[in-house]
Amino acid sequence: MPRTLIRKNPSNFKTLPLFVEATPEGLSYQSVGMPLNFAQTLQRRKPVSVADSERFALELANLGVSVRLTLHWQNRDYWVLVRQRRQDRGDVVLKLISGYVPAHELNIPLHTAIQEIAEECLLETPEGWLGGRFNDTWLPAPYSAALHYREALPFRLTPLSGSARPVRCANLQLLERPRAYVHLPTASLQLIYDLRLEVPKEAKSLSLFHVDERLEGDQLVARLDRKRPDLYLMPLKDGAPTAELFTLKRDKLIPASTRGIHLAESFATQQGWVVHDERIRWKDWLVQQGLTPAKAPRTGLKQLSIKALRLVGLGRKRASR
Repeated sequence: MPRTLIRKNPSNFKTLPLFVEATPEGLSYQSVGMPLNFAQTLQRRKPVSVADSERFALELANLGVSVRLTLHWQNRDYWVLVRQRRQDRGDVVLKLISGYVPAHELNIPLHTAIQEIAEECLLETPEGWLGGRFNDTWLPAPYSAALHYREALPFRLTPLSGSARPVRCANLQLLERPRAYVHLPTASLQLIYDLRLEVPKEAKSLSLFHVDERLEGDQLVARLDRKRPDLYLMPLKDGAPTAELFTLKRDKLIPASTRGIHLAESFATQQGWVVHDERIRWKDWLVQQGLTPAKAPRTGLKQLSIKALRLVGLGRKRASR
């Protein structure tokens, strides 16, 4: 049974609409208007359009932040994806760890990104849950009231090289150089940070879980469901993604089915500063990346069926001799 970790009042969250200016040389954003709560922000996330994907100025509903997290575990690298049922869009996708940037962090969105990792990506060992550090700063432990964290064995977050084109909040350039795009269907500016998470070698029997907040009535509720870890690893080879997905349970990589999967819009084609699509099919993304689909993992029932058919076939051959 899923375990409730925390409950929040969604009205406590406030963000700000943005005015965005884009040129081929860079993109800048600044807040406009009055702070909005979560419901008001969703109401403003309606499709917008631009005539030129490289040069435009327009008002957007909100700033979002995502993390392309590269997990380093047992001498291999993996991208981390999480499963999310997007209530505002009526779909289910695999996406990067992501969230809305609150009003007081518009000029430091990296801080929001790091908090999202602490909230969405949970690393469990038999001795407890791993805390984390970004350089010399401890990550928050958002579920410390419900879970036991091991402070003595933290994972480490470090920034990777960023985008070539600069992004500015007003006149302040974001030093980590996140990738930026305007998502036209939701009228939002999205920033993607490249970060690396290194699991300590001493962490044994590791399992990974995704925890996400869902709006239930008048509360945001975060639950841990061990039967549905909802956190997936995509192996990298020479820094490039491969056509496989796994979950991790007690140091064992378990193949995950990719049948019918869609990826969020951050995986779709970006034209200039804009992304037009809501999502992209897994198969289409593989074609876009020049990857060959991996064979779907056989379920236990399917393996038994194949074995039974082979036995039937063997019996017929013997009977015909």
